[in-house]
This record gives sequence, structure tokens and C-alpha cells, in this order.
Amino acid sequence: MAATRRLCSLLRLGRWSCQSAGIPLSRALTDLIPRVSQENDILDFLEKQPHRKHPGILNLSQVQLPQALVIAAQRLLQESSIPNIEKQVQTLTNYLWSRKLPVESEELRQKAIQLENELQQATEHKVIMTSLTSQGGSLQSEKQLRGAVLSALRKTIYHWQKLSYDESLSLLYMAARLDGGFAAVSRAFHEIQARVPDFKPQTLMDFGSGTGSVTWAAYNTWGHSLREYLNVDSSAPMLALAERLLKGGLDSGKPHVPGVFFRQFLPVSPKIQYDVVVSAFSLSELPSMADRSEVIQTLWRKTGHFLVLIENGTKTGHHLLMDARDLVLKGPEKFPLDHRPGHVFAPCPHELPCPKLSTSPPQACSFSQAYNTIPFSWNHSHKEEKFSLVILSRSFPGENHRLARVTQPVLKRPRHVHCHLCCPDGHLQHVVVTARRHGRHLYRCARASSWGDRLPLTTSPELPPSPVQDPSDN
Repeated sequence: MAATRRLCSLLRLGRWSCQSAGIPLSRALTDLIPRVSQENDILDFLEKQPHRKHPGILNLSQVQLPQALVIAAQRLLQESSIPNIEKQVQTLTNYLWSRKLPVESEELRQKAIQLENELQQATEHKVIMTSLTSQGGSLQSEKQLRGAVLSALRKTIYHWQKLSYDESLSLLYMAARLDGGFAAVSRAFHEIQARVPDFKPQTLMDFGSGTGSVTWAAYNTWGHSLREYLNVDSSAPMLALAERLLKGGLDSGKPHVPGVFFRQFLPVSPKIQYDVVVSAFSLSELPSMADRSEVIQTLWRKTGHFLVLIENGTKTGHHLLMDARDLVLKGPEKFPLDHRPGHVFAPCPHELPCPKLSTSPPQACSFSQAYNTIPFSWNHSHKEEKFSLVILSRSFPGENHRLARVTQPVLKRPRHVHCHLCCPDGHLQHVVVTARRHGRHLYRCARASSWGDRLPLTTSPELPPSPVQDPSDN
């Protein structure tokens, strides 16, 4: 709206106004983007592809799990004897989605000091404090004060607990998260494959591998080139479950994916790197910021080409990934053997501070991927996975990929398209693309695009960024 008001003020200088000229708001918003319809540039972007399949389209229409994985998951669940499994699966799903990061020790200490000061000030006005100044009274009041502080902390501080995945909880996690996790990872791998079709990885490491969905998604994407998959998870029952899934739900047999190895501890030696390193929904399970920083730096040292980080599409998940992104880009690397710098490959079209974190209130940068669910009795046939991701690269500088990213569902209207974009200049923009203003090629590309795709739109530096709403508000 600020940009629209400025546009109207400029029009008044020319003795015109939006109201007198009868210009609707959508028409005024088109001026947020100058006419970038230099036909040669757009045609170069299209690369002789039809508009409905332009190179910026990265979303998958519908992710389908491999049939071998579906059969194995169904077999394992049929053999289990978990009571009220549908209710437990829903409870675990809700808990994992609403899970927040553990409170840091320093933050907890500062909160305790603040509560103690507030309680002391409140009790000074009570007559009972004077009666406690007798012999032994100060000790008693100190105990009461500590008890009150602890009680207040329990009510106001998020109580984080480490999940211990035994055999039963591992099966519940498989039933709740196997297909959704597979969909999110498949979408991330698809972006790498679509933008760098010549990239043929040979090795992959998955930290916090869980049920092994990353291995299945990687095999589904690059199966002909990958020869080694290293799955790392601290839970021995989870690793055993992932191995049984590879064997069709059986204890013995030939694995569906060859070259898969399992470890309980993360290898810290930087001498061996992997073409693709992944951490999907695992960083949020670490107990402190120091632990997360140590793991991220280790994963980056192990990265030969791409580091893929995926978390829930919540503010917590997005904030965690932005911290990891900044740590790789700005933080000094410990014991570097590979001196190639890191670059943001996706989804950010820049390496500037995330504009969604500077909004009030901060917003989550998330994406959505539709998928076919495992046909359990309680499942709907189709769902959508909402997730946040960051893909960092050593060998593919981001300067060649600076296209605006669509950050919300595209709103298609008669003769114009609303697009919410994160732009290469580090700003969020709400723009309206029309064929008359921007050319028919760009208009048709925008109309064919969806949430998560990229567009060759350049914003005008003379106009301020416009406010962008959260997707949940639409």
C-alpha cells in the first residue's frame, strides 16, 4: 500500500490521480515492476519450453511413494500390536508439528533472575515478610522464593524433552511421518535435479536418518548414479526399522536399495566428503544451540556439493534453518580442508538477511508439497506437506540462479496474476503481472507458476517494498 500511495502522489504531480483516472488497485500494483518484457530476455529464460513448463517451475504435481516402500510399511504395521494406533499417530503428529526448540541455559538463568526480582518486589509490600525476619525466617523466605520461581518457570518456559525412539515409538513415527517426509525430501532433490541436470551424485549421507525416507527419495531421484548411502541415527531400533523397510518389511532378504550402510554416530573426520549431505527434521531434536552449531559445522565439512536442511514449515523450523544458513555463510569453518566457499542454492534468491524475519511479527518461509499417502485405514488418500528448507552448495555459485521466488500461493484473476515474491534485492514484494504491462510471455509464465516456483521478475529500486501477508491469512 505504501508503494501504491507513492504512485498516486506521483500521478497527482501530473494532475492525475488513481481515483480520477479510475485505476483499480491491481492496476496500480503493476507499477511495482518495470516493464521487463524485453522479449529476448524472457525467451532466453524459456529456453524454447512452453510457458506452462517454463524452467522456473519446480513444484511436483503429486509425489507418490515407491510401491515397495508402501508394501513394506503396511506389512510392518500389520505385524505390530500397538493399541489405539490411529489416536497415537495423530497425537505424535500434532506433538512433532508444535514442537519448539529447547530453552538455552543462559536464557533460563536470565528468566529466573527476572522472576526472582519481580517476586521480591511484590512480597516487600506484604506484612508477612516482616514476620519472617526472625531467627530462621530469612532462610524460610529464601526457600519459599526459590519454590515460587521454579513454579513460575514451569508454567512459562517450554518444557522440552528428548524423544527416545524405542521399537514402538519408531513404528508410530513411521506411520505418522514416512510419507510426508519422503514428499518434502523429494521436492528438495527435484530442485537440484531440475536446475543442475548434469549433477550425478555418487555418495549421500543422511544425519538423523530415521525410517530412511531420504535414502528412498535419493534412490528415486538419482538411483542410477548413487552407489553409497550412509544413514546416521542415534536410535538403534530406528536403524533396524529402516533396514527392515529396505528388505520389504522382512528380517532378511535383499535390500531394495543397494549400497546402504547404517551408523549410530556421526563421523567427524573431514577427510571423507559426500556429494549430498542431508538433515531432514533432525536439527530440532538436538538439545542446545551449541550442539546444533557443532553438528551443522560437521555436516558442512562432510559436504562435497550440496547440503540439504529441512524442518517443519513453522516459525521455529524456519528460524532454525536461517541460523544454520548464517553459520555456514558467515561463521568461521573449523578445520577446513575444502576451502570452497558456501552459497545459497535454494530457496533464497540472495544471501542477504531473510526479509521474513524482519516483518512484524516474523513470518515462516515455508513451502507445500502434495503427496499420496500410505493407504492406512485412518489416512486420507492425498495430503500436503508444509516444510521449510535451505540448500547450500559448494560448487554451484548462486549468482547464476538469481530469480525471484514465489513465497505464497499464486492468485489468478481475469487478465492479471497476484504474485508474492522474495526478490534478489532481499525484499518481499506483492506484484500484479499483466500482459499489457509486462508482456504476454512473462504474464503466461506467471499464470502457470505456483507456490515455490521462480520467476524472472526484477523490482524497481525506486519504489519501496510492499507489505506481504502470511499465507495463512489468505
